[in-house]
Amino acid sequence: MRRVPAYAAALCGLGMALAVAIGVIGMPVDMASRAALLGAAYGLLPIGWIVLNVMFLYRLTADRGVFVALQRGITGITDDRRLQLLLIAFCFGAFFEGAAGFGTPVAVTGAILIGLGFPPFEASALSLIANTAPVAFGALGTPIIALQGVSGLDLNALSAMVGRQLPFFSLIVPFWLMAAYSGLRGVREVWPALLVAGVSFAVPQFLVSNYHGPWLVDIVAAGCSMVCVALFLKVWKPRRGATVTVPPASDAEPVSVTPFRIAVLPWVILTVIVFAWGTPQVKGFLNHLSAPTFAMPGLDKMVLRVPPVLAKPTPEPAVFLFNWLSASGTAILLTAIVSGLVLRYSITEMIRQYAATCAMIWRSLLTIAAMLALGYTTRYSGEDAILGLAFAHTGVMYPFFAAMLGWLGVALTGSDTSSNVLFGSLQRITAQRLGLSPVLMAAANSSGGVMGKMIDAQSIVVASTATRWEGHEWRILRFVFFHSIALASLVGLLVLAQQYWWPWMLVR
Repeated sequence: MRRVPAYAAALCGLGMALAVAIGVIGMPVDMASRAALLGAAYGLLPIGWIVLNVMFLYRLTADRGVFVALQRGITGITDDRRLQLLLIAFCFGAFFEGAAGFGTPVAVTGAILIGLGFPPFEASALSLIANTAPVAFGALGTPIIALQGVSGLDLNALSAMVGRQLPFFSLIVPFWLMAAYSGLRGVREVWPALLVAGVSFAVPQFLVSNYHGPWLVDIVAAGCSMVCVALFLKVWKPRRGATVTVPPASDAEPVSVTPFRIAVLPWVILTVIVFAWGTPQVKGFLNHLSAPTFAMPGLDKMVLRVPPVLAKPTPEPAVFLFNWLSASGTAILLTAIVSGLVLRYSITEMIRQYAATCAMIWRSLLTIAAMLALGYTTRYSGEDAILGLAFAHTGVMYPFFAAMLGWLGVALTGSDTSSNVLFGSLQRITAQRLGLSPVLMAAANSSGGVMGKMIDAQSIVVASTATRWEGHEWRILRFVFFHSIALASLVGLLVLAQQYWWPWMLVR
């Protein structure tokens, strides 16, 4: 059974969720179907739209020898595989998480690591592990903003509280990533660089989240980390290097490799355009131009969330925002077109490449659509609330399970934002019932949720597609699951300590 294709497993999971919603909970068939359809639509836009266009960009750059040139350029900074992994997966990935989120960093870093000579399995799994600590402040702070919207708590307080949790893991994750890749020996050999990367990320993450807000946390922290690591590697080298050599060009590769100054242009263009696209001003303008909303008939405000899930009975909206112009995937498509022109593709060649990309990843798009359909079915049928209320019965241990509830939410929905929307209000209500800090419990939902990012089906499919390793999703899941549950448990223990033993860390 473990070798069942990901899209088939996702469709089976969707069928089971529909069966539970209809046969056990009693949700009408037409409402359950509409909930699944809404989730599938959200899976294709914005998530599938990102994957499709990232892979289009990847094909354009790979066929012009960009990755071979990029590999040679990065070896100019360091020829050590371990340090290349640190720069790309942790530092560079965090920047894209802050600018775009929603699968972009895993897709981009996975593709770059493949171009640097990493095997598909390593590129996929290690990109997922690295993309954890930045997630709560991803897409210019979207998860924290969403959490504030559903919980009614102060935005700056939530940002500060998460900023007093995740910096610990920003210090841990580089070491954890290296241990997963090269074992404890590798950690011992490159620990100074790991420490520089972690500290230079954690300190800005704490300062910006506590004294500015959630919007630019990852952008500033990742930028500081990239610069500090690059400068540090100019004066420090590990005693024993795990070097990688540029593979010789084969018949399938271009004879002439793109010059490095041209090879970096697609990624510079991607950084500039995605960052600009994600700013509130640009996003608001583009949404104003073309962002029609479609209320799902027969579902919109037909589901009523009542206490204790929410403080008062509230109709659940079911609206699809067709924000194709402001979506991150559109920014990536624009990047791909501009990069294609820079790399001297004709319009006909780019159209041919786009068609080939669609043919290559349709199974992945089907998987993403099915998994989001599953998540929305559980949301509108109340299956998520049932799980949340079960956690609420854990009493004095609730601070630990508050983080695990966030982890479960992201594992189910594929998004820290969605998990916060699902459980943010429940976290506040439960905290008030048990006499705990509402800000801490709500923040725990987001901080714990980031560790579920590496095991949700959406992220795994994005990673396997970006590294062209479709059909092996079960291998990736099996590898990262332990890392996910272990790190989530550490978040839970930290939240427990902050509530009962380190109250000085709480936001007042």
